[in-house]
This record gives sequence, structure tokens and C-alpha cells, in this order.
Amino acid sequence: MKTIRTLVAFASAAALLSACGGGGNDVGKELGLQNPLIHFVHALPGGPNVDFLVNGSPLQSNIGYKQVTNFANINTGNTNVAYANTGSTTAIASGNFPDVAKGHEYTVLALPALTGGDIGLIDDPFDKGLLSNDARVRAFNATVNAQNLDIYIVAAGTNIANVSPTMAGVAFKNAVPASGQDSNYLSGGTYVAIVTVAGSKTPIFQSDTFNLANNADWLITTVPIGGTLSQLAPGQIHLLVAQGGNTSQPAVELSNTLTNQ
Repeated sequence: MKTIRTLVAFASAAALLSACGGGGNDVGKELGLQNPLIHFVHALPGGPNVDFLVNGSPLQSNIGYKQVTNFANINTGNTNVAYANTGSTTAIASGNFPDVAKGHEYTVLALPALTGGDIGLIDDPFDKGLLSNDARVRAFNATVNAQNLDIYIVAAGTNIANVSPTMAGVAFKNAVPASGQDSNYLSGGTYVAIVTVAGSKTPIFQSDTFNLANNADWLITTVPIGGTLSQLAPGQIHLLVAQGGNTSQPAVELSNTLTNQ
């Protein structure tokens, strides 16, 4: 449960709202006042367009591969989620958030499986400081064909030999930081993403440089390189970036600069 805030925090929030001309989504999340928000990431390569179901009813429809839906409000409490072929309510895969809470962000991912589809769930308590403009970053492993992964978000040219992973030991169907924990915080700037098998310093993926903006909210998801599940090859991955926000958008695919991938 989100920590109870003091009257000082409310005063700070009021000052921030005044300074920003009335905007306050992040303030509402941080103080645990905003209704829970949920969105869906289609990370199932070769999968059909789907409808995202909440408690058995479609919340968002006709979602294609790599699409990230806009955040939507949901009620607190026990919440069942699923996805189904568009126009159907027969779940391809389903899951449950037992205690949806105000101020939290929830992510549901359609994932590949060796046969059919799977589901991933993330509960993000959004414990960002009221005065912070750092970017929030989390990783999720949706690569059924990959081992546990280490992910580095570092400046271009960094030798990772003596650097700790930004997100270490990311296992299939799991997030780092884990569901229920707050995201990592990074200063805005220019970075590259490097992925290795956990414990190794040999990259299996290295991106071009990219800009991580202040106040960005990123979920970096590893997905199989093949366009269909029949094309799975060990260690062959893409990185998709699902950017938090209230506008429906495709995930951004980071290109791999390694010639053997």
C-alpha cells in the first residue's frame, strides 16, 4: 500500500499544480489519489489482433502486435484481466490483480508461449518523488526463447565489463524491478541499451543511441526476433519500448547494431 503522505506533501502538490497551470496526473498518482490506471501491450509476434478484457468485458479493442494502448481508469479491488481474439470474449490467456489500488499503474502484456499465448502482469506503485523529473524505466522478458537476461542502459561507448546491469536477471514472464516495486529512475539523456545473458558480459543485443527524456515512463520489453512463434531461435531478440501516457501508440522498436543478430 502507498505510504501515507503528510500535509506538507499536499501543500507541495498544490504549489506544483499552481506552477504547472493545473496539471497534476503524476501528483495524483504519487499521493495515491488518482484512480488506478491500466494499459495493454501486444508483445505476441505473429499473434492476431486482440481485445483487452477487464472483468470479462472489452476495455480496448482490435489491438495489433507492438501496439500499446492508452491508459484507462479502472476500479479498485480484485480485477481479472485477459485478452481474446477481436470480437470474442473467449480468453487466449488471463490473469488477476487481487488488490488494484489508487495511484498505481497496471500493465498487461500478451506474451509468446511455445504453443499459443501467455500473459504478463505488472503492478507499478508509482512512488516517484513530487519534485523529481527523472525518467522511470522497467524491463520485462517476453522472450520464451531466451535465458535470463541482464539489461544495461548506459552512455554510448561504455565498456560494461566493470558495470553492473541496470536491470539484472530478467526472467521470462517477469519484470525488473518486480511487479509491486517502483520503477528504476534514470536522469534524462542519451543512452544505448545492451543485453547479455545473465552473468555474461558478451552482448546479444546492442542498440543505436536513443534519447530518454526527463519524466519518461518506459517499459523495455524483450520479444523474439521471429515474426511468428515458428521462427523462434535461441537468444534472438528485439527490444520494444512501451511508453507510458494517455495516447495510444505503437511500441518503439530499438534497432540491434550487432551484425550477427
